Amino acid sequence: MHENELPIDDALVRRLVDGQFPEWAALPLRRIEPWGTVNAIYRLGDELSVRLPRLIEWSLDGRELDWLPKLAPLLPLAIPAPLAIGEPADGYPCRWSVVRWLEGAHGAAEPVQAARELAAFVRALRAVDATGAPAIHDRLAHRGDDMRAVVAQCGERAVEVWEAALAAPAWDGAPVLCHADLDARNWLVRDGRITGIIDWGGLAAGDPAADVMVAWKLHSAEAVQVFRDVLGVDDHTWTRARGWVVAQAAAALGYYTMENNAPLVVESQRWLELAL
Repeated sequence: MHENELPIDDALVRRLVDGQFPEWAALPLRRIEPWGTVNAIYRLGDELSVRLPRLIEWSLDGRELDWLPKLAPLLPLAIPAPLAIGEPADGYPCRWSVVRWLEGAHGAAEPVQAARELAAFVRALRAVDATGAPAIHDRLAHRGDDMRAVVAQCGERAVEVWEAALAAPAWDGAPVLCHADLDARNWLVRDGRITGIIDWGGLAAGDPAADVMVAWKLHSAEAVQVFRDVLGVDDHTWTRARGWVVAQAAAALGYYTMENNAPLVVESQRWLELAL
């Protein structure tokens, strides 16, 4: 999926777990499909999950270990509680984590209900004191010709939405805590409802548009409006979020292919169509 991707297989993960956490050595281990774009995921026994960064620059930086235990009791959806941090070993160069397994699956959530659940989740996350959180990687800060060229590959309308976002006033409030990657790939769904949010490697504070852009990932014009109404999003944040999701979709479509990540290509096409 990526250039310079680290070789991760069942035997390596077994050695890492057994060597560093012998108390879990007897637990069965199996790879979870589809793997994430950032982490390879394994289930360890019935109650645990092992997450290993796929590129060396994504080595665990500790934010999940620091923040998730504090956030878990404050949020209306389940999040994975980190239990242990593994260190580089056996030729694998990154820090990695063992977290609590959450029940649920990647699947279709009813869009309007999902809009309400995600809006409530984002509101609760914003209410947490963001002091000490890393700064959001803001796609709108990359205003140069390179990003414009990426967006332009998706047509003139995409460029118009992108430029409107650049022209909108910047967020001038206090930084708010954001998950910053609320794609459907990071929702856990049971019986059509979102029950959990996973993959917190992008947790950061800054412009709320980083989480508002999930509105267009609901794949329903009605759900987009419900999300906005329930959360109460102002016009400028809405405009920035729309440009942000167009930029993300354009970047994904320029990087991933149907051969290396078909689900994300299809998802990005759907975000883009709705946002435009």
